[in-house]
Parts: sequence; C-alpha cells; structure tokens
Amino acid sequence: MDVLVLIGRILFSALFIVSAVGHLTQTKAMAGYATSRGVPAAVPAVLGSGVLLLAGGLSVLLGVWADLGALLLVIFLVPTAVLMHAFWKETDPQARQMEMVHFQKDMALAGAALMLFGFVAHVGGALGLTLTGPLFDIG
Repeated sequence: MDVLVLIGRILFSALFIVSAVGHLTQTKAMAGYATSRGVPAAVPAVLGSGVLLLAGGLSVLLGVWADLGALLLVIFLVPTAVLMHAFWKETDPQARQMEMVHFQKDMALAGAALMLFGFVAHVGGALGLTLTGPLFDIG
C-alpha cells in the first residue's frame, strides 16, 4: 500500500511542480494571459500561485505535511477554475467547450486533493514512505 500511495503522490504532484516552474520562470507571459482573463494584479498573482503550486506539490511529493500540501493545491485550483476558466462567460461555442473542460479538470483535481487531504490526515503516521506525519488529525 505504501508504495502505491508513493507512486500516486509522484504522479499527482508532478503536474503541479512543472506548472510552478512555468509560473516562476515565465511570469511575464503568464501574467499577460491572466490579465486577459481579468485577473487583478496579474504579476503578483502568477508569482503567488507559482509559490502555492511549488509548496503544495513538493509537500505532497516528499510527504512533508502532505495534508497541508494538498490543501494548498485546493487553494490554487478552485480560484483558478473560477477566474481563469469561466466558461459561462464565453460566447464562442468552441472556446466555451475548451474552458468548460479546463474548469472541470481543475475542479476534479481539487476534489482529488481534498481526498488526499482526508486520507493523509486520517491515516496519519501509519502511511509510511513520508518524511513527516500529517499536520492535521481527523482520525
């Protein structure tokens, strides 16, 4: 079980860590896109979201308070879905469909991160293959 959870943590966190690198190295381009989507203070928002992605992704990957890391990812994913993928605002059917797919993807990942939070916080130190136990205890 421990190895399966570790493989899952690796696969899950890879997306967020790679995205964090993009946020932190291509800030200007990403801020331009964020501005076009109506995000206020786009540069700080992109940098802040990059930090959230990196902290959450590394936390889950390394098993350092992985429950907290999962919550950080939820804090990134839900506002991103609403602000960046507001499909209900699109008038072009193709653009609407693409934004709906991205919105649903972000919400599904947020759901998975919430499940990971619950799992880690419930199982606690019995999980194994982590550097620390959970920060929260909902056992």
